[in-house]
Amino acid sequence: MSRFSAAEREFDHALPQRTGVLLVQLGTPQAPEASAVRRYLREFLSDPRVVEIPRLIWALILNGIILNVRPAKSAQKYASIWTPEGSPLAVHTEAQSEAVLRALSARGHDVRLAWAMRYGSPSVTSVMHKLREDNVSRLLVVPLYPQYAGSTTATAFDEVFRELLRWRNQPELRTVRSFPAHSGYIDALARHIERSWAVDGPPDCLVMSFHGVPRRTLLLGDPYHCECHVTGRLLAQRLGLAPDRYRITFQSRFGKAEWLQPYTDASLHELAAQGARRVDVVCPGFVADCLETLEEIAMEGRDTFMEAGGLDYRYISCLNGSDDFASAMADLIVTHLAGWPTLALSAQERQQHEQCLAARAERARRLGAAR
Repeated sequence: MSRFSAAEREFDHALPQRTGVLLVQLGTPQAPEASAVRRYLREFLSDPRVVEIPRLIWALILNGIILNVRPAKSAQKYASIWTPEGSPLAVHTEAQSEAVLRALSARGHDVRLAWAMRYGSPSVTSVMHKLREDNVSRLLVVPLYPQYAGSTTATAFDEVFRELLRWRNQPELRTVRSFPAHSGYIDALARHIERSWAVDGPPDCLVMSFHGVPRRTLLLGDPYHCECHVTGRLLAQRLGLAPDRYRITFQSRFGKAEWLQPYTDASLHELAAQGARRVDVVCPGFVADCLETLEEIAMEGRDTFMEAGGLDYRYISCLNGSDDFASAMADLIVTHLAGWPTLALSAQERQQHEQCLAARAERARRLGAAR
């Protein structure tokens, strides 16, 4: 048996080669239940990119404490944001995939676009197998993280590369590393916020909350902190905000180590104590709503601010499957697809292409190649 895998269908020289785009999101449990959360956390927290602690020590902590305590608590939080269609992150990612494909098609691009979860389902491996069955010979991988971090972007690339190690016929490969300053993304965020303010008016302060990472990663060279500040600064400029009208903060810290500061919860408490009557919170590091935005920010953040004396707290949702997001991502994708054949063929061009493929298959047959 060969160590390298191939498409399940019989190889056919007459099959047209296709260009594919793979969107990769972090992941989510399959259900808001302790058993499902435990499976998800085991996969997620076992990744050495996510937790950079010596493996033996971390295995004892993970299996002896965390996986026995955290799943039930996290399942309750997931249950508070779960939808009839399933996990918000999965629902929004699927909607985003469909919206981006429509935007690309409207511009005349014919690509095979799919989405996968780094942890959970649909897995990167299973989706890449489907792309291979569609004869994708050129693949653009787009992690859905605007700012690069080793614990998010890099591990998505790791999984793609790991899968390709097992392929006999590998595709031409490109990756999108990050897009913290992409004008289309900044404009999409700004328009989304401005629509909210057109109804409710602007707040005393706009809090831009990004997911946190250990401060140690910054000292080791991870650019995440810098890229978050790039996005925050450009968004503030686009909105015309003075420095005292916005804050860039970091949420979701875990454990006793120092994480990137200022912390979101502490900042919300401080703003209320300083007399801010209303704050709006937006999460420019997330393209789709999930547990960290819907529960930690929209719910826990509200409680923190209101209990500290604030009067009005508003969470502004992520872009999700909006047309603005789809347009921005289509711009980004088209830029990175430059030079690859993606434009839809006319009827005449398609006929000529099919004739070419048929002739190539006949030549292969005469040379004794298998179908």
